[in-house]
Formats: sequence, structure tokens, C-alpha cells
Amino acid sequence: MKQKSPILTLLFLSVFTFLQGQDLHYSQFYNAPLTINPALTGIFNGDQRISGSLRDQWRSVPVPWFTVTLGYDQKFYSKKKSKSFFGGGIHFNYDRQGDSNLTLSNINLSGSYNMVINDQNVFTIGLLGGYSFRGFDTQNLTWDKQWDGSQFNGSTGSGEDFDFTRVSFFESAAGFNYRYQRNSRTKIDVGVGAFHLIEPQVAFYNTDDIKLPRRFSAYGIGSMKLTDKLDLQLDLMYQFQGPYDELLFGGYVNYYLNEKRGRTTSLQLGAGYRTSKALFPKVAIRFNEIFVAFSYDIDFSEFNQHTSGRGGPEIHVQYIITHVKPLGMFKVCPIF
Repeated sequence: MKQKSPILTLLFLSVFTFLQGQDLHYSQFYNAPLTINPALTGIFNGDQRISGSLRDQWRSVPVPWFTVTLGYDQKFYSKKKSKSFFGGGIHFNYDRQGDSNLTLSNINLSGSYNMVINDQNVFTIGLLGGYSFRGFDTQNLTWDKQWDGSQFNGSTGSGEDFDFTRVSFFESAAGFNYRYQRNSRTKIDVGVGAFHLIEPQVAFYNTDDIKLPRRFSAYGIGSMKLTDKLDLQLDLMYQFQGPYDELLFGGYVNYYLNEKRGRTTSLQLGAGYRTSKALFPKVAIRFNEIFVAFSYDIDFSEFNQHTSGRGGPEIHVQYIITHVKPLGMFKVCPIF
């Protein structure tokens, strides 16, 4: 049997170690807001939001990384209090990585309380609780004990005896978001989110004391109306988890193809960069309540120097429902 390339083996081991330490993440983080801050629950222009995100990368090497997020959130208004409202939501994450099919799946409930300071300023706090499952499959893995000195022998045992191949744990998160909004097209959001507050145990051996490190994210998302038909958006996020950190920044121009009510259509073109050496061009289109965005990571890291692939695609879809409000009911500012 042909010996596996030592370069690919080292790459697999290094990426497996990396994946153990980091959560799922998206280049278009602002299109998957509940993955960076529970305080963004219900923060959008409308009443109900259905969203889906998908990321698929490194298909050309034996460590593909596939991520899906599905979510629903909405606003809850108070008839007595016009200076505040609540947000609530549920979302599901699924992440699969590598030859071992290292899998993370969780379902989370999130809530937010929004304090309307005045017509241009809103402060939000949010909490998240959920349940997660992490596991892997050993069937597609090879081990050093299966190398007999001259060739690979798959019938030889791995020499590994895991206490668990599946673990479960409670998820917890909190955050805050501040918005300044001059009008529906000129606004800025800044906020901080923190995940895995209780640092749950995720070890596959009884004797190991391995905790999932807290993940912190800080971001700024700003949009400015330049002309009647043109907006500019700039976005920035820094997040870290244990020894790993990442900085993303980018922007796009938003051109309004049609501004008539019932036929509002806009096209967005832009690009972003992450400090892990990836450039991602991006495009999006919005038609009334339907929004679709696409980007593709072009990876220049050392990992991809040994592969034919350069990253992977990322797709986001949103559908927003807006109800007619009774006269006198508070209407929140338009938000992403």
C-alpha cells in the first residue's frame, strides 16, 4: 500500500489541533450575527427574520471544513413601554471537520433587551443558553502503530482507547451592542460578545482536564449614505479564543437599482481580508425582504501552498417579515 505523504499527515495533525481550539466562524460575520453576539437578537429592520448560512472550505485536501447555521429571531413589543423592546430567537449550528468527521452541533436560545435612549441611540444587552454535542469517528483515521516499519497495515489496531467519542455540554454567552443611527442608511453598530462563559469540559478521556476556552468578539459595522443611490459599508471584527486570534475587515458599496416600494432592489459589491491570510471578494443582492450574499475565500496561508484549493465559498440567505403596526406603537429604527 502506498505510504501517505508526510506533508499531508503533518498538515492534518496541525489543522486538527487548530480545529480543537476554535469555534465556527464566517467571513461575512455581520450576516450571521448570532454567532458573534447574542445582543444582536432581533436587531434588524422588520419583525421576524429567518436566516441560513453555509460555509464550505478545503475540499481539495483531506480536511474539509463544512459549517451550517439556521436561525429564527423576532422582536417583542410592549404596549406600555415605548422606549424599550425585547428580542428572542433560536438557532442551530452544525460544523464538520477533517477525516475524523470532528463534529459540533448545538441548538441555542437567545434573548435581548433593547433600551431606546432617543431617536438615534439604542443600547442592547443579550444572553444565550443552549446545548452542544461534539464527537468524532475513527473509521477513516490511520495511526502510527499501523506502520510496521516498511508499509501500512490497516488490520493492526490503533493502540488508542478513547473513553468517549461523543461529549455534550451546556453553552452560554452574553454581550452588548450599541447603535447610533442618523437615518435608515447612515448608522453604526459596535459591540462585544463572549461565548463559553462557563468553559465546559470537552475531553474524550476521563483523565484529561480539557475545557473549551472562552471566545470573545469585538466588532464595528458602519454604513453611510453617499448619494441617493449609493451607500458605503465598512466592517471590522477582532475575536480571540485561547491562543488563537483573528482580525477581519472589509467593506462594500451598495447600489440601489430600484427604490420603489414593493420593488426595492440593491446590489452590493466588495471585498474583505482576514489576518490568517485570506482575501474574500463578496457580492449580495436584496429584493424587498429577500437577501442573498456570497463570498469566496482566497487563502494565501502556508497550508494552501501544498494544495490545489484556495479556500471555499460562503453563502447567506435571509428573509424578513414586517407586520403593519397599530397607530401609536413604537417602531424601531431600521437595523441590519
